[in-house]
Amino acid sequence: MKNNIVLKRLEISGVVQGVGFRPFLFGLAHTHGLAGQVSNTAKGVVALVEGPCDAVADFVRQIFETPPLLSRVTGIKTKELSPRGLSSFDIVKSHGTRHRKTLISADVSICSDCLAEMKNPKDRRFEYPFINCTNCGPRYTIIRDVPYDRPKTSMKSFQMCGDCQKEYDDPLDRRFHAQPNACPVCGPSVYLTDPGGRRLDKDPGDGLTQAVAFLKQGKILAVKGLGGFHLAVDAANTFAVERLRQKKGRPDKPFALMALSSSVLFDHVHVNEKEKELLGSYHRPIVLLEKKRAGKKNMEYAGLSPSLAPSNNCLGVMLPYAPLHYLLLEKGPDILVMTSGNRSGEPLSIDNGDALDAFGHIADYFLFHDRDIYFRADDSIARIQAAKQRFIRRSRGYAPLPIDLGRELPPVLGCGAGLKSSICLTRNQNGFLSQHIGDLDNHRVYKFYTQTIDHMKKILGIDPVLVGHDLHPGYMSTDYAKSLATCGVTCVPVQHHHAHAVSCMAENHIDEPVIGLTLDGTGLGTDGHIWGGEILTCTHSQFSRKAQLSYLHMPGGDAAVLEPWRMAASVLFKAYGRPFLDLDIPFIRALDPQKLAFLCQMMEKNLNSPLTSSAGRLFDAISALLNICHTISHESQAAMELEAVAVNADAGDTAPIGTSYSFDLIETKREDFTYYEVDMMPCIREIVGDLKQGLSPEDISNGFHTTLVNAFVAAAHRIGLDTGIKKAVLSGGVFNNNLVLNHTISGLEKKGFTVYTHSQVPTGDGGVCLGQAMVAAAQNLVQNKD
Repeated sequence: MKNNIVLKRLEISGVVQGVGFRPFLFGLAHTHGLAGQVSNTAKGVVALVEGPCDAVADFVRQIFETPPLLSRVTGIKTKELSPRGLSSFDIVKSHGTRHRKTLISADVSICSDCLAEMKNPKDRRFEYPFINCTNCGPRYTIIRDVPYDRPKTSMKSFQMCGDCQKEYDDPLDRRFHAQPNACPVCGPSVYLTDPGGRRLDKDPGDGLTQAVAFLKQGKILAVKGLGGFHLAVDAANTFAVERLRQKKGRPDKPFALMALSSSVLFDHVHVNEKEKELLGSYHRPIVLLEKKRAGKKNMEYAGLSPSLAPSNNCLGVMLPYAPLHYLLLEKGPDILVMTSGNRSGEPLSIDNGDALDAFGHIADYFLFHDRDIYFRADDSIARIQAAKQRFIRRSRGYAPLPIDLGRELPPVLGCGAGLKSSICLTRNQNGFLSQHIGDLDNHRVYKFYTQTIDHMKKILGIDPVLVGHDLHPGYMSTDYAKSLATCGVTCVPVQHHHAHAVSCMAENHIDEPVIGLTLDGTGLGTDGHIWGGEILTCTHSQFSRKAQLSYLHMPGGDAAVLEPWRMAASVLFKAYGRPFLDLDIPFIRALDPQKLAFLCQMMEKNLNSPLTSSAGRLFDAISALLNICHTISHESQAAMELEAVAVNADAGDTAPIGTSYSFDLIETKREDFTYYEVDMMPCIREIVGDLKQGLSPEDISNGFHTTLVNAFVAAAHRIGLDTGIKKAVLSGGVFNNNLVLNHTISGLEKKGFTVYTHSQVPTGDGGVCLGQAMVAAAQNLVQNKD
């Protein structure tokens, strides 16, 4: 009946652009016999829907229940209008507004439909390296502005041919309004050059064919991908792998691999069902997988070069996500090294000319394409730990998708840390984390950092009124935050480990006091010393330091980070004083006595020997003390190698680890609470005794891991009894260590704690920006109430 006809205006928010949402609504409207229209706006998608009341209700319900795979509906605002007698459902031209509230999709791996077409010799896109549709392909890395339409992407210079335009205009076609839609006739193309930029291919397809041949010959190939360049070699060719290490100046850091399929990995790594699912997800992160090897002490494995990840139990592997990757792997080696293409310490190269300049001295050949990358994005890195996905780096495939914060926040910028930097912008209940940015001391990285902030503010329509930043005055992120103060923005300094704890609270929607175990490498404390082995009690707005690792000297300051033997000398000096120089252990015999004596003088006189409570530096010390790693060539190397010798691959990460050494919990009565100092010197003395007895590094490393976990669990238990708090959060880069994470969780749960961990943002410094934003908002709220 006529009075049963309704017209509703729907404002749909979320990830609803570039994911096939309008054709989804078009088809849904036709299914229910509804009329109206739909368009993109800067806020998301707006639809007018007219028809029988029940049919319109079913239409709205299905938007929530069966949206397109890549979409994420966060809300629908409904307004009832007077029926207009509409007769058709149309997709109309997008229009912008001053207020931008749409969510931008991350880049998406090639879908099964496009992959099948690319493999079909009868398809017009057979072996086309840029095949895509609304369900896959580049998004964030090609967008200049919103709404997400072709003129605002790097595809604007490619005029579609008649066939592509027909697909683009057909609401029932899989490529309807797929902004990167193209084919060999009208779209981007690949080509091959030498390091001087001279083209080597003559006919279409020649470049790819030659590139594959060069990979099989052991050459180094630079490959322009989705979010930047990779340097590729055959992963089974040890000569090629070692040559890449030598030319890139990367002697030890593990190389990332790309494999044609998960099945080709089964001979090389252990892959459980959750890991297989993560590998095959459309996000396509690098997944850390445990190596298969013949014996517990044999770090080599069959079929692949042993130089891929020396002294490490894991390989980092991803499956192909761009069509070009599939073509290289199908025609060439089925497992390739795919390491980042950049100058050392700088961001990924995204420009063809810059790539030639940056690593023309490394790559033998360059496989370019002519589709611009507007915004770089490193590969994400994840692993399955304690049965959950954990991020080591959250970047391509995930950024800038939001984290649901479970509460309304004002517009806030979290500036991140100095290392492994990323930024966070908040809007309503969403926290938008950027892709991985890097270490801000490099001027090119800092430029990328400021560009990222400006770009995300623009495409997300967020103008922050608050800025949370690290306490450290020497961080470039702190300088950036302070530069905003002149524009009327309120700057809130946030202690590093408080930000760590609150980032974990935020993603777990915790809004009550917690005990935060924050273990990492460095963070400036409120006493001016370097923290990193802390137990805090905290809320979003404030914290109290309740326990810490005993302070150690860092002789030489930052040099002690690069040379862990200095930290080994420091723990021995604290345990024995100057007489440690006479200890009859392999570590002492391996070093120059004059260097050790000089370090003693520095620590005795407090010369360039800042104090640290860092768990990361303690791991470095034990690694060097066991003669595993005296100097590092990449971050966390000493700790990673210490973990590697401790892990019993046959028993798995949840098996009991070694017998505990001794430790002391030193109590100090303060004004209104008991403070605990975790003293590991009894452990150090017992390790020295074991070294004198010739105990293996594997057994000692196991014992150290057990002791550290037991010490922090014991301290947290005491604090729990003192405060009545029974919720614990774990954060900081040390929890990337499988043994520490698994056994800390189980140890705290046995003491009656409910334990919360990271699964949506990195536990390391890549997640600090979220905590900074939350703390800034909470402190501002408290001040406004006062």
